Amino acid sequence: MIALWIIGVLLALIVLLCWNRVGVHAVFGDELLLDARIGVFHIHILPGKEPDKEKKKREKKETDDTENTEETEKKPGLSKPSTEDIRDAVSTLWPPLKLALERTRRGLRIHPMTLCVTLGGGEDPAAAAQLYGELHAGVWSVMPLLERLLVIPEPHIHIGIDFQADRTVFEGEVGVSARIGTLLAVAATVGFPALKWILRYQKKQKKPATQTEPATA
Repeated sequence: MIALWIIGVLLALIVLLCWNRVGVHAVFGDELLLDARIGVFHIHILPGKEPDKEKKKREKKETDDTENTEETEKKPGLSKPSTEDIRDAVSTLWPPLKLALERTRRGLRIHPMTLCVTLGGGEDPAAAAQLYGELHAGVWSVMPLLERLLVIPEPHIHIGIDFQADRTVFEGEVGVSARIGTLLAVAATVGFPALKWILRYQKKQKKPATQTEPATA
């Protein structure tokens, strides 16, 4: 009997936890501002306060690194995802994400949602123009579906292109909130496909480095 009571209390606590609402609010552009909310508690994440000692150590380290740039070599890392990688991610993750959102029945809320993307077309104007058209088509086709699956009271999205710039600039403000149970349901559906895409992307990035040079006579 006592065991049944314990199980009942644990189940009640799990249900209450799953019904608890959490969220994040991000402002990005020149600087990233990030806040989190867990129930009635608000937590400021970025930018964090840096202790004076740690700040002095970091400044000294940056000075030393600047002086020794000619003696050190940069280690190769993962490059930025290409347009092909982005298309692959969308085609891989969108079907399970759509299925998860349909199951949650508008359990996620996005407010505010203000996004401004300026594509840099300086290096490859043709590729930038193609991506510009694809993004516009994607917004017009995906946003009505997202508004049916999610609660998005006032979405604002702007996509532009600058043929004089070499890099793409993202600016905006986004707030996302949901119950913990809803997030667990989405993660359970999307987690495995996302992991497969990440492993495939990492393997693709490592291929050039692992290729052996042809033998010379």
